[in-house]
Amino acid sequence: MVTEEIFEKLKTLQEILKEKYDLQAKIEDAPKLVSNSEQALAKSKKEYIAKNEGYDALKATVSELKFSLDEAVRSRESGEKGMDNITTHREFEALEKQIAEASDRENEIRKELQKQEKTLEEINEDLKRRESELQFSEEELTKSREQLESQLAEYNAQLAELQAQEDEITPDLDKEILFKFERIIQRNTKGIVAVRYNKDAKGHVCTGCNMVLPHQFANVVREGESIIFCPYCSRILDFEETENEDKEEYYSIDDLGSLTDDDDEESQKDDDDSLIDEDTDDQNTSYDEDSLDSLDDDYDDDDMGDSEDDEADEEEEEEDEE
Repeated sequence: MVTEEIFEKLKTLQEILKEKYDLQAKIEDAPKLVSNSEQALAKSKKEYIAKNEGYDALKATVSELKFSLDEAVRSRESGEKGMDNITTHREFEALEKQIAEASDRENEIRKELQKQEKTLEEINEDLKRRESELQFSEEELTKSREQLESQLAEYNAQLAELQAQEDEITPDLDKEILFKFERIIQRNTKGIVAVRYNKDAKGHVCTGCNMVLPHQFANVVREGESIIFCPYCSRILDFEETENEDKEEYYSIDDLGSLTDDDDEESQKDDDDSLIDEDTDDQNTSYDEDSLDSLDDDYDDDDMGDSEDDEADEEEEEEDEE
């Protein structure tokens, strides 16, 4: 497949994958909203139950206070009626004390009863308000669940359509490139970025991560013969021509080859010169060895002559002594 066709397919696939991953994220997050509502409703119900239990306990306390109040009233009234039948001062003092204590107790119980009844009424109003809110929350939660089911059905339909579009493109793409490309879209939402000349950097940069790319590497991207990934951010690189681009910074493969040939010729010439110098050195070396051999021969001859003269002298001395 021609690289331009691959790029076009990848660009189309990029939009499909981006929308696909967005839908998947929405499908994953959608139930969380309902879950939060369910948790809030459960918390409100728990508070309502606790409040209702407190209301029942206070209601029982109010009933006890009413019973105690009735006893205090009866005690006071009994003492007041007994005043008509007293005959002694001691009986008068006893009834007077009974009436006073019953009156005090009646007043205390009545005050406490009024206080608790007021609190009971406030709790009752609060419980009614909470009950109304719970009913409203349950209705809203039911609506939210229905909307969630409808929304999820719509999301899944869109997702199935996108998957069908993806399946039409992916069979012609390299599996390894496709795998890397999908991973890139999941992380960055944009998998193909331009390589553009930057005057400040005096070179070409990856517009995905703004890192300067080596000239040879940018040249390979420019040729567009294969899919190239950025060595820094792993996105797929697409070369973008600019008006202010310095064309002299790039060399074709043929130019690089000719430069290499020239270098080879100069290198070969240097090697030939070095070989000539080595031959000359060998000649000089052989000459020096011959000279040394002749000198050694002369030296040996002189040594031999000297040794013969010495022997003759020794023989003459021996004869003289005899």
